[in-house]
Amino acid sequence: MVLTRTTNHTYSHPFPTVTLAYFLRYYSPHLNPFSSHVLSTDTLSSYVDPENGRLHTTRIHVKKSRMPNAVIKLLPASVTGGAGEKSAYILETSVVDINEGWMKSESRNLTFTSLLKVVEQHNYSVTPMDNKSIPDPTAAAASRACATPRTFPSNTYVTTSFSYSSSLGSRKQDKAALAPSDADDDTKPGRLTGWISGWGANRIQRTIESMASTKTDESQNKAREGMSMVLERLRNNGVVSVLRELRRLEGNVFDQQRTA
Repeated sequence: MVLTRTTNHTYSHPFPTVTLAYFLRYYSPHLNPFSSHVLSTDTLSSYVDPENGRLHTTRIHVKKSRMPNAVIKLLPASVTGGAGEKSAYILETSVVDINEGWMKSESRNLTFTSLLKVVEQHNYSVTPMDNKSIPDPTAAAASRACATPRTFPSNTYVTTSFSYSSSLGSRKQDKAALAPSDADDDTKPGRLTGWISGWGANRIQRTIESMASTKTDESQNKAREGMSMVLERLRNNGVVSVLRELRRLEGNVFDQQRTA
């Protein structure tokens, strides 16, 4: 079973600024206080396709993650790892076409996949999602060849889609979730397969997917607030000034740590 949901949002900023804010949103809590749960961000690859000028980027984020209390109470510790904060790895891929005015990104979790797989997709565009037109390759090529910078609309539109799928309850996933010493021991009273059969795999999967979907509402509100804060900083102070200020602040923090 796969649970999906889609939301739309409009940023009152031009497309280049929004895409820059997207890449900077985890740069520092000084820039985005809602990113304090992000422990690190690393770029695995980044290149511009010479044929179409599109920027392709792959990054990995390490975030602090906490299982919802309802999930901890619902599932055995052999599946959730128990209560408390954990490190979650998120793989993010993105493609930006500055000439045609669109960006697509996809993020998916690399940890806790035996419990739940979450795929988050963003489609940014200079035109509303319900007013899409097929890009003209000739016009795009002319835009790339033109020395005059393109003028962008004042708004950027984004459609965000989430998909949640839990395979908990399948024989393969059950065995992977168990410790090696438990996997072949039918006498273990907490054996996952027995516990699953008591609840019903479909029921558990639907419950987990529904919990994740509900939690997304809160996380999406924070994500948009964080993006809005980054966008306002960029609009009011400019890119160079913002980055210089962040480096100055972070440098002071590092100096204080060394002298402590």
